[in-house]
Amino acid sequence: MTDHATTPGSAARQKIDTSVPHSARIWNYWLGGKDNYPVDEQAGDAYSAVFPGIVTVARSSRAFLRRNITHLVTEAGIGQFLDIGTGLPTVDNTHEVAQRLDPRTRIVYVDHDPMVLAHARALLTSTPEGATAYVDADLSDPDRILAAAAETLDLTRPTALILSNILGHVADYEQARAIVTRLMEGLPSGSYLSINDGSRGTDADYEQAQDAYNETGAVPYFLRPVDQIKAFFDGLELLEPGVVSVPFWRPDPSSPAPQPIGEHGGLARKP
Repeated sequence: MTDHATTPGSAARQKIDTSVPHSARIWNYWLGGKDNYPVDEQAGDAYSAVFPGIVTVARSSRAFLRRNITHLVTEAGIGQFLDIGTGLPTVDNTHEVAQRLDPRTRIVYVDHDPMVLAHARALLTSTPEGATAYVDADLSDPDRILAAAAETLDLTRPTALILSNILGHVADYEQARAIVTRLMEGLPSGSYLSINDGSRGTDADYEQAQDAYNETGAVPYFLRPVDQIKAFFDGLELLEPGVVSVPFWRPDPSSPAPQPIGEHGGLARKP
């Protein structure tokens, strides 16, 4: 998985509407990736004109995920990851971080998007000692996801479930909670849940920009109050410092002093 552009296959290209901006491609653009179209860059630039901090949000989210994975591999001894809502390949993707730390790590990526599917070959890279697989499935079908993941992962062993900036695409909050609950039910004791999502109550400019974006006809993404993000972890053992604005989750000592942003997340263990 690299930042280099790849060419989607003809079948996938026919399914990709390049006239409408897409959140995964815009996120890829903010992260510095190349797999996007002019319409996505235009939408990304229009968004950042209203809220310049969105690039910080995107990159802070990726840094949070990197720190989560580092803890899971080096301190919790987790060797399996189920990453749902993969998005487009950029840099420091789950398998890259995990397999740098332990080449034996096994990762299953899940997404349900023609653009991501077109780049599945890039996602299917792995160290010889480990494994990386891609599943074309929708978040709304957790049973299918678990069944497909079990072809690569041993779901009788502790596994880390990663839901990074994906639950905001589920408009109904109770449905989003039910999905998280069902996925964690399919994982054994000692498994972990990592979630980070856009939040309300920290940055009014971000909220204004996101609400305006949701009115454009693009795939909407709903910012949620922090208490709702915290409730995704109900019944689990939250690791310190709990659910916080992501720059405050165990920041690297060498990094500048963290500043709060409208993106909250946490990491929890299933007892």
